Amino acid sequence: MALAFDEYGRPFIILKEQEQKTRLSGLEAQKANISAGRAVSRILRTSLGPKGMDKMLQSPDGDVTITNDGATILEQMDVDNQIAKLMVELSRSQDYEIGDGTTGVVVMAGALLEQAERLLERGIHPIRIAEGYEMASRIAVEHLERIAQKFDFGPTNIEPLVQTCMTTLSSKIVNRCKRALAEISVKAVLSVADLERKDVNLDLIKVEGKVGGKLEDTELIYGITVDKDMSHPQMPKQIEDAKIAILTCPFEPPKPKTKHKVDIDTVEKFQTLRQQEQKYFDDMVQKCKDVGATLVICQWGFDDEANHLLMHQNLPAVRWVGGVELELIAIATGGRIVPRFQELTPEKLGRAGLVREKSFGTTKDKMLYIEHCANSRAVTIFIRGGNKMMIEETKRSIHDALCVARNLIRNNFIVYGGGAAEISCSIAVEAAADKYPGVKQYAIRAFADALDAVPVALAENSGLQPIETLSAVKSQQIKENNPHFGIDCNDVGTNDMCEQNVFETLIGKQQQILLATQVVKMILKIDDVISPSDY
Repeated sequence: MALAFDEYGRPFIILKEQEQKTRLSGLEAQKANISAGRAVSRILRTSLGPKGMDKMLQSPDGDVTITNDGATILEQMDVDNQIAKLMVELSRSQDYEIGDGTTGVVVMAGALLEQAERLLERGIHPIRIAEGYEMASRIAVEHLERIAQKFDFGPTNIEPLVQTCMTTLSSKIVNRCKRALAEISVKAVLSVADLERKDVNLDLIKVEGKVGGKLEDTELIYGITVDKDMSHPQMPKQIEDAKIAILTCPFEPPKPKTKHKVDIDTVEKFQTLRQQEQKYFDDMVQKCKDVGATLVICQWGFDDEANHLLMHQNLPAVRWVGGVELELIAIATGGRIVPRFQELTPEKLGRAGLVREKSFGTTKDKMLYIEHCANSRAVTIFIRGGNKMMIEETKRSIHDALCVARNLIRNNFIVYGGGAAEISCSIAVEAAADKYPGVKQYAIRAFADALDAVPVALAENSGLQPIETLSAVKSQQIKENNPHFGIDCNDVGTNDMCEQNVFETLIGKQQQILLATQVVKMILKIDDVISPSDY
């Protein structure tokens, strides 16, 4: 065995006599798979909870990401092992479906694998373990529904939603501003939510960031921001009651599709060509003026002559606006995207109460704010921060908070955080195990022990004695028959998560348990690892 380094300075091990290695099968394969899954889980374990640590990830081209978001860590990790890739997929599934709890689901899966390894060593068949885990997960999910509480909120009473988003943000690097960011997230979700249908379209919420300023300068804009400025420096910087023409056709003369050549051998011919081009530009600008447009937003560029004419005709314009931004502007302003000047009509214009250009810092960075739109359902969260990494992590944190608020609008039941739900489920599963005869009982008890892994990790990451803290909280739950007691991570002085306002969504917690169980069952049923060299 020899140690070598690749071109990025990363170490790898060369195994000699590789062709003599036999492929893994049976119990050896299962233990190797479990070991790989637990290795991924151990990496994320220290990132769990409000006092969880961050990870610094360096990409091959030198980009650095600092985060404690489970999905992001696993997404950017260079993983070769197939079982480890399953854990990455597990975290991604939680992120797609719920948007929060990506670290907890992997920690849970790792704990289930650890318990399964002990059962395998005692000679219990993997199928029996998988069946026991399936029964236990069903018991836990049903118990969560029993202890869940209905969560009342409304457009005028957003405080409960804010409290839940604050729970999510408390484990992030942005936790010092969690109150302000939670309020921004909730207001953004309610702006785009259809409360009657219990539906939220997060595509209508644009999250933008610009380096500079403080995290406290982050703001919610009831409209759209575009990272562009007016095409001419002398155009007005503020337009009230704007009527916006949204164009995907360029301000330039049409070009023949075939190869062409124009011979100009006299001044008169040159003048004629120039006048023809001038007429094209005049017609284009006049069409925009005739329909009543006071601002033109164009997907393509336009040359200096068109820019000069637009300025002289008092028609402000913005060029090189991306397709996605163009669609958002159209949704927000109620306008139509126009592909040809001939199709421009007054009905297709978008309307906004205020369009203004804003400058930042001393570098004269400019952005365009389109506010008080006809259809105010499209909103923008504009993030400020000291550096690019801070802004990127804030974006990820706000994404989690937006997803939590969306989940509560879809299903307004909550369970209590801080490991309280897991401890309560663990007690319920342990009690239910007595009803099942045979070997499955061992797997059900193992599932109950695995549920304790989340509160133990929370206690460890908060600098508490894990075993003592868990035992005290568990006995308190059993004695008072109260599922609200969890780990006091912030050292507030009470274990009652109801008093601390630490909530989690019911569907998020149920999804964690179901997904973790599914992946662990899949890993347990693999008893042979066949590589391409084996066939």
